[in-house]
Amino acid sequence: MTRIAFIGGGNIGEALISGLVSGEGSGDKPDVVVFDPSAKRLDFLREEYGITGADDAATAASEANFVVIAVKPHIVPSVLEDISSTLDNNDTETVVVSVAAGVSLATMESGLAAGVPAVRVMPNTPMLVGKGMSAVAGGRFTSEEQVESVKDLFATVGQSVAVAEKDIDAVTAVSGSGPAYIFMVAEAMTDAGVQLGLTRPVAQQLAVATIEGAATMMAQGDKNPVDLRANVTSPGGTTAAATRGLEENGLRTAFFRAMQACVDRSVELGRPAGEN
Repeated sequence: MTRIAFIGGGNIGEALISGLVSGEGSGDKPDVVVFDPSAKRLDFLREEYGITGADDAATAASEANFVVIAVKPHIVPSVLEDISSTLDNNDTETVVVSVAAGVSLATMESGLAAGVPAVRVMPNTPMLVGKGMSAVAGGRFTSEEQVESVKDLFATVGQSVAVAEKDIDAVTAVSGSGPAYIFMVAEAMTDAGVQLGLTRPVAQQLAVATIEGAATMMAQGDKNPVDLRANVTSPGGTTAAATRGLEENGLRTAFFRAMQACVDRSVELGRPAGEN
């Protein structure tokens, strides 16, 4: 049976645990063990998902096939220090997976014994509802098969894709931080609807349902966003007037500048301490 250890049981960790123990996908359910410094949080996870709790990170990592580090970025080096000797003594080869933003593969590998496979993952918050998008990048000692195994883990809570680490900052700008952009779009549409005379509950319902429906059309259909937009835009019609207004007010420029700022910050977070 595959043993998966989690160091950190916050929202992202819990979402992945939920997907793993729900039986979604193929194969047997894994043996899941979790360490979290909060006893209250650990008790909740044990009761909610029937997983095993550990007293410390090293115990959780013992003989694990995968160790998922789901803590704040600045805590990752200390976690690696805590589990490094345990991983070195494991009889099974352990893949170390980090979902901490800005923590590079080089940082992970420098905190582990030589040859330990490391994988960096950039997930996003829709994994909390089983609709996540996770980008997976393997390190120097990580095989393609191990990368695929990590992709399978994160596919239990949405979709996953393999990328080169050099693309992680761009991934952060598109999908990692992307849900916040859509939330802002929904907020802006709701506010505009209120200004146009709708009640806020109705305006919000219309905005959210429209975004959900449009996203489903893009995900399930065979047409790209450009074609879908063209199909709903009649010459001289209301949609044409609206989209022209968005273009004239710099929608594309605003998105590009925002996402470039996201990339720049992601790069800063990935620099060694003291260089930010």
